[in-house]
Amino acid sequence: MGKLQGKVAVITGGTTGIGLATAKLFVEEGAHIFITGRREKELDAAVGEIGRNVTGVQGDVSNMKDIDRLYETIKATGRRLDIVFANAGVAEFASLQQATEAHFDKIFDINVKGTYFTVQKALPLLNDGGSIVLTASISGVKGTPSFGVYGASKAAVRNFVRSWTNDLKDRRIRSNVVSPGPIATPILDDQPQEAINKITATIPMGRLGRDEEVARAVLFLASDDSSFCCGAELCVDGGRAQV
Repeated sequence: MGKLQGKVAVITGGTTGIGLATAKLFVEEGAHIFITGRREKELDAAVGEIGRNVTGVQGDVSNMKDIDRLYETIKATGRRLDIVFANAGVAEFASLQQATEAHFDKIFDINVKGTYFTVQKALPLLNDGGSIVLTASISGVKGTPSFGVYGASKAAVRNFVRSWTNDLKDRRIRSNVVSPGPIATPILDDQPQEAINKITATIPMGRLGRDEEVARAVLFLASDDSSFCCGAELCVDGGRAQV
């Protein structure tokens, strides 16, 4: 029997990278999942790749109407939720001198506002004793050049689970955050190889992480294996922010 047998989960940003890898793993472990993505074509492709026990709902987490439609879709199936993996996010580089208001608003609207309301609006459907997992980043504690707005957004995400641990303790809902380091996901596709090599040189394990490695950490936080973990941050970074 899988670790998530009979569970129902939401995964935002479930069409690529960490979200897609986690979606596949959750289904393998017995869950029925609802995944979101902004682009219909990529969403349909992800649903086809996952193959079973998955429902795709197109939407942008920075749009409150899209989040409402996600939960209305779930409610209409008669299901309730056991797990919310608020994973959708965006990363862009811009130095302090170059950053625009549009850059700032885009990152905070998706990474911070989107995460916050994905969870808040899930609460009426989330079973007592459920699990909330957020995707932050070690950029929330590292001073990466030209990544300040992104890093600040992820520091905010990390803090959410601290306050939610107290907000939701009477319902025994656990909130935790996974913080990846540099992972070989589509976010890095547009970066020059020289830049990737420099990043890799800062990782004690000497390589980029894989999205499947982060997915296994998310599974741990979502499942009963982490039953006494609450308000915690699990770094999956090859040691980059640890030593």
